[in-house]
Amino acid sequence: MNSNNYAIIMAGGIGSRFWPISRTAHPKQFIDILGTGKTLIQQTYNRFLTICPKENIYVVTNEIYTDLVKEQLPDMTDGQILTEPVMRNTAPCIAYGCFKIQSLNPDAAIVVAPSDHLILDEPGFVSVIERSLATATKHGCLVTLGIKPSRPDTGYGYIQFTDTVLDGEFHKVKTFTEKPSLEIAKTFIQSGDFLWNAGIFVWSARAILDAFGKYLPEINDIFADARPVYNTGNEKTYIHNAYQQCTNISIDYGIMEKADNVYVLPSEFGWSDLGTWASIYQLAEKDYVGNAVIPADKVIMYDSSNCMVNVPEGKLVILKGLHDFIVVESNNTLLISPRDQEQGVKQIVADVKAKFGTKYI
Repeated sequence: MNSNNYAIIMAGGIGSRFWPISRTAHPKQFIDILGTGKTLIQQTYNRFLTICPKENIYVVTNEIYTDLVKEQLPDMTDGQILTEPVMRNTAPCIAYGCFKIQSLNPDAAIVVAPSDHLILDEPGFVSVIERSLATATKHGCLVTLGIKPSRPDTGYGYIQFTDTVLDGEFHKVKTFTEKPSLEIAKTFIQSGDFLWNAGIFVWSARAILDAFGKYLPEINDIFADARPVYNTGNEKTYIHNAYQQCTNISIDYGIMEKADNVYVLPSEFGWSDLGTWASIYQLAEKDYVGNAVIPADKVIMYDSSNCMVNVPEGKLVILKGLHDFIVVESNNTLLISPRDQEQGVKQIVADVKAKFGTKYI
């Protein structure tokens, strides 16, 4: 195993589209949402143990989730859990992790990934990451992973690539498009030169810090100025103060869409971002009429089909004459919604917060 390989797991989101199971105090990355016996962040951490030494894995998360990370990943030291005092999107959290790692090892090669994605083909994923680490180190480029699309999905970002290739398989990126309309998504699929944006990045520490200096100089200066405090007792206090100065900006918008050395590796490893209840429904085991029930111990269906049901263990639920619905109960809250309207969950959460405060959020 290469001791220059590092991983940054981004675990600061609140997963509002999985409300009411995912709450601000206990978001989806800390939940065993598929009933596998491991939470999403535990699965992510375990995947990276085959790519880099465990001491080279870092989690960036909101300060309020520190205890959850320690509880679910007990092998991680306090120095490997990087906390944010406020949410500022992906560019600041990636800058923090990469500057800290570079201060420890200037030759580091880093993979950055969300904590709440599903990977079904783990050997395939490991192979893709290892090839990406080698190419990123060799060429000093910024690599992103693109998933070969199976359908025109409006919930994903898209990456357009060109015929210019590194190492026989890494294509130069032409454009990024964020969540297009269905008509545009259809044209993307038909063209054959678009991939889903997996939000997984690979680069050398040198290459990404050069990019921050060039494209996000203000964020670069904030974390470059912190070099004397990384890996000292003053790091947390300094960084938490510095975070207040950071703009809210994604790594895609801030760097990946602007840099001229971005390459994408077309990949297939059973990926899902588990972004909505529909993605859980697609992956879950279903009965002969298309009902997916997690857990399935006390749910009885009469003349009901294609429903996604997620209720507390031991809860008796009877559905009669219900078709194509989501039924979810958790934390003293019950949500019943047509499956094709699940994108409206974020608005529901906002309305609940406006009417009842944060008690149910």
